[in-house]
Amino acid sequence: MSKAHRGKGIRELFSHGRGECPVCKRTNVKVLYEQESGETKVKVCKVCKAAIKHGKKSLV
Repeated sequence: MSKAHRGKGIRELFSHGRGECPVCKRTNVKVLYEQESGETKVKVCKVCKAAIKHGKKSLV
């Protein structure tokens, strides 16, 4: 099983994949999970990805 969202695969990303989540506005978290917002794709954190999947949050 691959571990794409851990250390080795994200080293070449800007700031090692860390930044501000556009949904929850937390800073310095890994924003690696792509979610579709209309026609565009937005990268969100792991917690928001799960919340969007279960209908708790939305990409507004």
